[in-house]
Amino acid sequence: MAGRRRASRAGLSLVLLLAVLVGCSGGPSSDTASSAAVQRVLDRRATAVLDGDVSAYRATGDPSAASDEFANLREVPLAAWSYHLDRLSVSGDRATARVQLRYRIEGYDTAPVTAGRTLGLTRAAGTWRVDTDDPTGSSGRQLWEQGAVTVARGEHSLVLGVGQSGERLRSFAALADHAVPAVSRAWGPDWAGHVVVLVPKSLDGMAGLLGAPAAGYRGIAAVTTGEVGGSAKAPADRIIVNPDAYGVLGDFGKQVVLTHESTHVATRAHTTAATPLWLSEGYADWVGYRGSGRAPGQVASELRRAVADGHLPAALPDDKDFGFTGDATALAQAYEGGWMACRLIAGHWGEDRLNAFYRAVGDHRKRPGAVEDALRDVLHTTPERFTEQWRDYLREQLG
Repeated sequence: MAGRRRASRAGLSLVLLLAVLVGCSGGPSSDTASSAAVQRVLDRRATAVLDGDVSAYRATGDPSAASDEFANLREVPLAAWSYHLDRLSVSGDRATARVQLRYRIEGYDTAPVTAGRTLGLTRAAGTWRVDTDDPTGSSGRQLWEQGAVTVARGEHSLVLGVGQSGERLRSFAALADHAVPAVSRAWGPDWAGHVVVLVPKSLDGMAGLLGAPAAGYRGIAAVTTGEVGGSAKAPADRIIVNPDAYGVLGDFGKQVVLTHESTHVATRAHTTAATPLWLSEGYADWVGYRGSGRAPGQVASELRRAVADGHLPAALPDDKDFGFTGDATALAQAYEGGWMACRLIAGHWGEDRLNAFYRAVGDHRKRPGAVEDALRDVLHTTPERFTEQWRDYLREQLG
């Protein structure tokens, strides 16, 4: 009896094993089949974009919407465009897909820019079509979602704009072409030596690209987005302009802003979690004003007023002082304090030491000890002595 019971259990185990094997070796599930079918549609859609084939693109989605989307992309110099399907949820003949859009700008991106997208699809006569294509979650929108993209090319720059005249985009290219050599003279040649500038139609357009509320960027003329500590194979940083704030600047201010942002592009590989904002922003301002002949009191006007009123800062600016949504005067003083610190290093220790200091801090990779070690190894000083020297410098230059 015991033997028969063992045989019975063995037979049941064999039946279950066969069932599992049959399930694993059978045809694809409906979800697997749908995923493969959707991916094929996305592959055709990507090929149509790269080939400039509007008919093929319209065949993958709603023809009326697809025509506008395709036209908006027409002038963008794309080297690659693809979709990777991450997740698909199917309900009858409707589906929602989470995908990664990956694209490269010809001559600028050495690796793809990746953007999360959520697609709505419908199936008719066995064929899937894309009905909607939106950013996933808080991801920013792409420039071509805001309208037809126009392009201006400079010697060291590519400017992509929406709702802007060709003349205005060419003016950005001219400013960027002046900024790039200025950055290389200060920082050195170990960077791409060109920039991509995005000029949306308005502040709201800028905020849309950043996936953030517009209120936080109302007085900010431009920002740079990119991979912190990025390698040479990272996508090119994007300088994103706020046309509302940028438009009220004079010629000198516009040039300083483009040079400042181009400096962030150049220093990105050496800007890491270890780099305090007083150094990254102060250095970018130092390059922006370098050789301008502007006196400290002209550039650091808010800090000059604070020093004159007896409010000499006790310490270098903290990262939280650089928040865009805080007090505008405090923000200006933070930027000015960082600039004065970098100006002090360049003047007292030399520009080569300033560059070496910046690199040494970023190469530390982690914040604890980064500035302290770089002050010791590169400038042969301590945080306490450097802070006091900076405070004395503020009194001397701004008092």
